[in-house]
Amino acid sequence: MLRLRCTPDDLLRVTIARHPAPLAELTMAVQMLQRRDPDPLFAPWRARVARTLPRRAGPLFTLISPLGAGPYFLDPPSPTADEGMAGVLETGVDEVRSELRRMCAIDRPLTPWVRRLGERDREAWDDLEAALWTGYHAILAADWPRIRAGFHAETAFRSRMLARHGLHATLASLGPALRWHGTTLEADFPRDVDLDLGGRGLVLRPSLLWRGHPLAAHEPSGATVLIYPALTPLPLLQATDPATDSLGALLGITRANALRLLDRELTTTDLARDLSVTVAAASMQAKTLREAGLITSRREGKAVWHQRTPLGFDLLAGGS
Repeated sequence: MLRLRCTPDDLLRVTIARHPAPLAELTMAVQMLQRRDPDPLFAPWRARVARTLPRRAGPLFTLISPLGAGPYFLDPPSPTADEGMAGVLETGVDEVRSELRRMCAIDRPLTPWVRRLGERDREAWDDLEAALWTGYHAILAADWPRIRAGFHAETAFRSRMLARHGLHATLASLGPALRWHGTTLEADFPRDVDLDLGGRGLVLRPSLLWRGHPLAAHEPSGATVLIYPALTPLPLLQATDPATDSLGALLGITRANALRLLDRELTTTDLARDLSVTVAAASMQAKTLREAGLITSRREGKAVWHQRTPLGFDLLAGGS
């Protein structure tokens, strides 16, 4: 059983992840590829990916378990693959050794290659970097726009649920295995794990590539991350066809995508990055949406923050 022991401060610091993390989703994907349960949604996906996955991704299977065990340094919460890769490669040697020991104590083999990782052997780390990039491009890159859209739809739903029904109901709804025992959140788990959150908070992070029990990890901030299966996993997501995108036809594709992203506050710079446009172009799109009453904007220092209004939520619900 997994037990997350929350203090009142932790319950005041529950947040929802703002963006999907490519390397974290890659970790989930590698876990799912190793499972052998007859999942009707993921079985065809597993078969397709297994046929095309290059052998150079093999080291990932040495480090990542189908049970959800793996070194935390492999799945940083960075919003891009480049930033996540930099975070992995910059992991301190003490953290690397501690995580490899934890991983091997659960169910991963302590191979000579794993030992070399702990020794910061350059060749071993080159192999790991190549495996991560190979896995990302072979498994995620083509589907990343769908994964990102599905992630934001999921977090928008959970945000509205939190506002309407409260924290207790929202956390309990993340999976049938989750329940409350006082201020301890419990979940079915393949082994006994007790985590004291210690007042540092809890971050809810949906995964579109995981269909198992909830998982717990740590963010660099010290907060505990609760990873749970999104309501709509990747195999059920439909690719967006601009020709049948009614909201895109009404607002324009870029503005429609901006409105979809603004289920939570983003700066103009954040919006530009997620839309793959310049900051000036993102600012222009935000201005049009604001004048239509679909978003609000506020200035904080040099940054301008934007978020969808209730009218924007309603339009999106009717036009997506």
